[in-house]
Amino acid sequence: MKQKLLSYFEIERLGTTVRRELLAGFTTFISMAYILFVNPSVLGAAGMDKGAVFTATALASALGCLLMGILAKYPIATAPALGINAFFAYSVVIGMKIPWQTALAGVFVASLIFILITIFKLREMIIDAIPADLKYAISGGIGLFIAFLGLSNGGLITANKSTLVGLGSLSTATTWLTIFGLVVTAILMVKKVPGAIFIGMVLTTVLGLATKLIQLPSALIAPAPSLKPTFGVAIAHVGDINTLQLAVVVLTFLLVTFFDTAGTLVGLANQAGFMKDNKMPRVGKALASDSTAMLAGSILGTSPVGAYVESSAGIAVGGRSGLTAVTTGILFIVGLVFSPLLAVVTDQVTAPALIIVGVLMAQSLRQINWSQLEIAIPSFLILIGMPLTYSISDGIALGFIIYPITMLAAKRGKEVSPIMYGLFFVFVGFMWILNV
Repeated sequence: MKQKLLSYFEIERLGTTVRRELLAGFTTFISMAYILFVNPSVLGAAGMDKGAVFTATALASALGCLLMGILAKYPIATAPALGINAFFAYSVVIGMKIPWQTALAGVFVASLIFILITIFKLREMIIDAIPADLKYAISGGIGLFIAFLGLSNGGLITANKSTLVGLGSLSTATTWLTIFGLVVTAILMVKKVPGAIFIGMVLTTVLGLATKLIQLPSALIAPAPSLKPTFGVAIAHVGDINTLQLAVVVLTFLLVTFFDTAGTLVGLANQAGFMKDNKMPRVGKALASDSTAMLAGSILGTSPVGAYVESSAGIAVGGRSGLTAVTTGILFIVGLVFSPLLAVVTDQVTAPALIIVGVLMAQSLRQINWSQLEIAIPSFLILIGMPLTYSISDGIALGFIIYPITMLAAKRGKEVSPIMYGLFFVFVGFMWILNV
């Protein structure tokens, strides 16, 4: 069995070992296990059943990890993406007042389109056409957006009539719970403790329980919650996608998930040393894996699935093959029995995790060529546009619209690919439809 693993995952060629790959998979899982509790919290705000979302999150994550490891052979884990789940809950359901059932149908339709454009390799063409600087800006912008959500949910920043946002009340006990979690997690991250984010969440929860700011759960383990409240709802409501507004929602899910996953995959591939001439080997199989997981996730009852930046934790300890992702996937299945812990994972527990993930994603910004304004301006608009418009897609649109203009102004128009010019018109139309 061991020899088959060595051969299939090319363990020796990649200069790694089975033990190292298993450790890397466990490290990745511990680093991103918080999504099992964060995702139900975020989607619960949209009115979805938290227990069903917990089970859907675990199963969709497991499927994506197994496909990524076995099919694409990358040490990259997948799960319902932070940022996109926030867009689903806060922008689409709460902001646009679209029922979550219809929004889930939008994810289902977007995933079908995803699979089609993946089969015809259109996703690969677009990813290759996007300048590296803009890819890094997308990843960093999503990081700022996620951190903004964490600061808001944790009570560290609040709405302010005079300045739009301001510092939250430090006289609120739960805000200090967030501060404690952030400080502890930051220290653990700096000391490079494996699973720092997860450990930080555990310690914050323990403090919350000890101070009675969080209620004690009724049990530690239990059978996985039923999927009945969410399973198949997306398919049943496909017929609701019958207006221009909902067509825009589907397009937005498509664009946001597309560029979120693209940026994350490229960043992780760079970290692991897989990139060759700014291209990612087997990117088609990697994209097929996340597309299939996204489709399955929408049917199970969760927001879009995408590659996870926390995979960098497993890569950092030596994970280089698909065995890392397979290990992570198996652990997600094991995690199904811990649903009672949902009750203790409050906003103050998850907020530090969101902030730290934002820091991790923002690290890609150092790769941007800030000395060239024709690159810096669109990159900055993507970066700042996401948190300030409270929309990942709007931030991407701002940058992609201005990019061809600044490049033409710099007399570098010939360096802009036809696809980027095409995306200019797509996003201009997108913004016009969204606002009109």
